[in-house]
Parts: sequence; structure tokens; C-alpha cells
Amino acid sequence: MNGFAIQFLHGLCMTVLVAAISGVLGTAVGLAGAASKLSAYRIPMWLAEVYTTVIRGVPELLVILLIYFGGTAAITFAIGRYVEISALSAGVIALTVIFGAYSTEIFRGAILSIPRGQWEAASSIGLKSWQIWLLVILPQMVRVALPAFCNLWISLLKDTALISVVGLTDIMRVAFVGAGSMRAPLTFYLAASALYLLLTSVSLLAFRRLEQHIAVPGQLR
Repeated sequence: MNGFAIQFLHGLCMTVLVAAISGVLGTAVGLAGAASKLSAYRIPMWLAEVYTTVIRGVPELLVILLIYFGGTAAITFAIGRYVEISALSAGVIALTVIFGAYSTEIFRGAILSIPRGQWEAASSIGLKSWQIWLLVILPQMVRVALPAFCNLWISLLKDTALISVVGLTDIMRVAFVGAGSMRAPLTFYLAASALYLLLTSVSLLAFRRLEQHIAVPGQLR
């Protein structure tokens, strides 16, 4: 493990960075996707349906490879010379697309669970559409969606390991290189497992505290 502690720390920071950016962007995509699926207009509803169906039906690793090589080909075609998309950009875009597809269904289900009377009551007191979404629907939706969203975030953290195949120096990449060069695969992969377990454990504790914070008194068990 000589000399690899700093690299593992760098890989840990890179993993958290990729997951954080992808999680934030993917959440925005998921909210937009859920709103599109529940829209009264057919085109956005149809586009959102195609998006979630395709992405959820394709392995995550394949999505990463398609965006990495497809992004390189698209940029090269657009500007007329070879430009390789960076592993970081490809990883963030791929994980955002994947996270957005799954969170779309979580948000859609949470929104549908809110009684229709809530919409009608908010409308009857004169709230505009954006006010109904921001002040009435979203606060209630978050409580319903949070447990499934927590599971999706945990999956996102673990899926960051897939980005190492395109060269991103994350935890998994450092473990792979260290295991090969030091001829100690068990040591390095156990170290990588410990770091992922640390990230997921901290995330679970944070989401648990958030659930307790926003729970309706007497409903959280």
C-alpha cells in the first residue's frame, strides 16, 4: 500500500465529486421527466416515456461506453477534427442520464400519491401553478420519495465504479492499478470496499436524519 494512500484519497474525492454532480443534475432531470410524464401534452409525455424506457432497459456500463465513444464521435464530427471527450465528462453525463431516468419514476409515483384534493384546494385559494408545485406538491412529494431516492443515491455511489473502465481515476481505478502493480489484489480490493462502505454508511445516516427532520410528527418509525 506504499504510496497508494494519497491516490486512494484522490480517488475518494473524485468518486464523491462525480456522484454529487450527477446526483444534483440527475435530480433536476428526474423532476423535469416526472413533470413531462404527468403533462397534459403528448409530445413531452412521449419523449419522457421513451427516455426512461430506453435508459432503464440498457445496462449502466453500456450507457457509459456509448456516451464516452459516442460523445467523442459527435464532437469530432461537429468540429471536423478528433477530440476525445474526457472520462470525467463522460462519467458525469452518463450517470446523470441514468440517475435522471430512475428518479423520474420515483418522483412520478410520489406526485401521484398526493391526493387530488390538495391540487384543488390550492387552486381554490388562488395559487398559481408554480406556487402549487413549489409550496404544496414538492414538500409533500419529498416525504414520499425520500426512501426510494436514498436507495437510488446509494446505487449511484456504487455505479461510479463503472466509470473506471474509461480511465477515470476513482476508487476502483486506484484499487485496480494498485492490485496489479503491488501483486496484492485482496488488500487493495478490501481497501476499496471499505471506502465504498464508508460512503454508503455516511449517506444512509444523512438520509435517516433528513427523514426524521421532514417527517410528520408521529408518522416516522
